[in-house]
Amino acid sequence: SVIFIRDHNALGQEVSGYIDYAHRLKTQDFEPYFSGKKRLMPGRSDLCHKEHRAATPAPAPASTSHLQQGRVDSYYNWKTQVSTSNSSPNFEVIYDDPNGLLFKNKRDKKILNVDPLSGPGEDSNRTFLQSDLYIHVVIYDHNIRTV
Repeated sequence: SVIFIRDHNALGQEVSGYIDYAHRLKTQDFEPYFSGKKRLMPGRSDLCHKEHRAATPAPAPASTSHLQQGRVDSYYNWKTQVSTSNSSPNFEVIYDDPNGLLFKNKRDKKILNVDPLSGPGEDSNRTFLQSDLYIHVVIYDHNIRTV
């Protein structure tokens, strides 16, 4: 699964990004998140991460900004104006596709489309969650078929 989160960090910066949930579970202790002691937030080592300084007018959420800009920047820091993205052991980030930001599953090679106006792709589901803890949360479940 890939989790999209958009919210404000402790410094008041708007942060959004896509988290490879399986990879994070293997590399990080999730007990503080599950117990409510800590909030799950995207970081620079996740699939994609975007920070918006509080003094700068925030652009559209990362999941829809490609509709206005022609594509999504996987990571964009407004202070340094640097854009980056990170693939994970499970997903390759495709950030230069004309259709916007995509993730390619490394095991079955199928594409996960995060554009809210398009289907999520074969063997994938998109679930928008209402949350009092975050501005915006979307879970993309990608099912890998085994033979």
